Formats: sequence, structure tokens, C-alpha cells
Amino acid sequence: MVAVVTLYRSPTTNANAEAIASWLQDRVPAAVTVRDRFCSLYADDELADAFANARVLSPYERETGTDMLGIVRYERRALDAPERAGGVVYDGFAVQRALRRRLPPDERSLQHLHVPLLGRVIGTWGTHDGRWHKRVHVLGPLTPVSVPGLYEAPAKPESYYKAKQQRAMVAGDTPPREVLESEVDGDFLVEDDHRTADVLKGYVLQAYHYLTTGEAFCDDESCRLANPHRQSGVIDAQVRSPEFCAEHAATYEPSVTRD
Repeated sequence: MVAVVTLYRSPTTNANAEAIASWLQDRVPAAVTVRDRFCSLYADDELADAFANARVLSPYERETGTDMLGIVRYERRALDAPERAGGVVYDGFAVQRALRRRLPPDERSLQHLHVPLLGRVIGTWGTHDGRWHKRVHVLGPLTPVSVPGLYEAPAKPESYYKAKQQRAMVAGDTPPREVLESEVDGDFLVEDDHRTADVLKGYVLQAYHYLTTGEAFCDDESCRLANPHRQSGVIDAQVRSPEFCAEHAATYEPSVTRD
């Protein structure tokens, strides 16, 4: 049973760790705490190398990582100034291992869940199609949650990709994401979306649920424990009511009798 959940703040202000922690504390019996950014607390001289080694080099190549001095220097700068990082995808499992190794030894038990809210995009390799896929999180005793992954991993409406293709054909290049997002109708999350913290609440609960029960996701697409692959599904699961399916509501709906 998970006794302690520790959230680590994100460099993104809309990913309000305190608001997420307060929501979670009302729904689980574990003690929920908030700390500063994970990398500001536990970064060492080798963490930049670990991020460089976790870099995805090509969407269609399984091998990751580089030891190029310029890339390692970039990663060192990104640790100090995370707002400058971007445009890179990292192997989520490699990031998970690298961060967990830097936890204090007495905090590595399965009773203590760590959830760093990261400003980096993480992904996992798809053995079924031989390519990398962006993810919001990678579940485990330390669950890295990618804030930009929230906007980039779930697929946007088909109209978004059609507009992107049409603009590329006419102009000869791909317009900035912000331009397309402003032109395409549909309900999907964008960078610095005011709903960011509300949506992340469900993903953090998924980490707790997985470590407590071994169950990864709920099959009911309207439940906060679901793992939809499209932005419309994320909105349905994480923003709209009810929060949970009947089965998980019995466990996670706040009770007036809960201490």
C-alpha cells in the first residue's frame, strides 16, 4: 500500500502541484506532499549525461542517446534553466530509471510514490509499429509526468492535421503549432492551457492507482483512470463530469466521512 505520495513542482506555472496535491489528498489515504522541482533537488554531475543518453535520435530508430559535448552542455543548461529546454523527445523509461536512482535510498520503497512534473517530452518505443510515441507519463514507483506531453501526445482532431498538411502544401513549410491551434475548431489542450492542473490530477491518480492495485488503466473512457489516445478523449475523461466510472467512484470519490 502506498503510504506517501510526493509531487515535484513543474517549471510550468499552470501545472499547479499544490492544487493537484490538494485534490489527490481528498481521494487517497496516503500522505500527499509537494517538493520543489525534482532536478533542482537531486541533479548531480551525471544527470545531464543521463538525459543526453535518453534522447530519441529518430522517430523510427530504437537506439537512443549521444555523447556529443554540445548536447551534454545543452542538457546541463536545461537543468539550470528548464524553460529553455524543448523540441526533444526522451526515452521515458530511461528518464524514469535515471531519476529514481537519484532518490535518497530510504525513499525508494514501493510505499513511497514519487511524481516529478517535468517540462520535457517523454516517449516509449512501439514494438508493434517500430516507432516512438509521445506519452504523458510512464507508470512506476517513480512516475515522470510530462507537462508538454499533455499537449503533444494525445492526437488532436483530424481537422488539425488536414490544416497542417494544406498549409505545408501551399506555403512549402509547416506553420507553427500556435498558428494551427488558433485556426482549428475543436476542444483540445494547448500549451499553458488553463485546464492543465485539472487534467494532470487524473494522470497523477493513475500513478497511485497503478502502484496500489497493479491495474494500469480503466476501460471506461469517461473515467479519470482511462488512458485515451485522442485529445477529445482526454477532455471527456479529465474535465467533464462525472469524474469516475461506478467501480472507481466507490474508491476515489471524496467522502464526507473521510478524515
